[in-house]
Amino acid sequence: MLRKVFYISDGTAITAEVFGHAVLSQFPVEFDALTIPFVETEAKAHTIKAQIDDCFITTGERPLVFHSIVKAEIRDIIFSSEGIDYDFLNTFVAPLEKQLGMKASPVVHRTHGKGNEGYEARIEAINYTMDNDDGQTLKNIDSADLVLLGVSRCGKTPSSLYLSLQFGIKAANYPFVEDDMDNLKLPPELKRNKKKLFGLTIDPVRLHEIRQSRMENSRYSSLRQCRIEVKEVEMMYKRERIPYVDTTNHSVEEIATKILDITGLKRHMF
Repeated sequence: MLRKVFYISDGTAITAEVFGHAVLSQFPVEFDALTIPFVETEAKAHTIKAQIDDCFITTGERPLVFHSIVKAEIRDIIFSSEGIDYDFLNTFVAPLEKQLGMKASPVVHRTHGKGNEGYEARIEAINYTMDNDDGQTLKNIDSADLVLLGVSRCGKTPSSLYLSLQFGIKAANYPFVEDDMDNLKLPPELKRNKKKLFGLTIDPVRLHEIRQSRMENSRYSSLRQCRIEVKEVEMMYKRERIPYVDTTNHSVEEIATKILDITGLKRHMF
């Protein structure tokens, strides 16, 4: 039976989930994880406590409980369960209070609140990225912070959306298709924004597998066509001196981090 893990928060639980997953990924073990956000009342906290206790009774193993709970009374209820607690938020509060010379004044949802410029930057970036996905239009390309290039299905759209959602970056993306391969070149709109261009590439065999699941046994998904497209696009990157990364063995998070590291682009929001 897989070891049970709970990610709990009186907010979105994103912090507990991300930190917990990062910690557990260090161990070659599979876990059965459950994320529980918005535990904002004592009644709900008691319900979650009962769930954790029942898991211990059923499995005979104390479940791992990662949480980032602001309210002390709710946190204490979770602490009283049979789970093994890892309190991400308050692990750092006491040392910081000492360093800053002040007591913390916790407020639920502050870390993901709307009332700041970061929220507006995120919404603006997401809207821009969705409007400029997959080369739908190049008329707004001058407003982009970044333009991702690549063949179809190499990871341009998810990477663009992740950059806009997590970093507030206006990320357009432009695909190179089969019809471009005989005379592959940058459109004028991209040429004048060359400093914003960044390329993605992918192993042709992996691209073939991805395209097969979309359009099985088509020219579009054939291994030969995949090899031609990847080769031509990589040659263009080198010819135009466009930086690029291989997405084959990387998650969207890793791709985005590599792009920011290489380009020097800064996060526009927190």
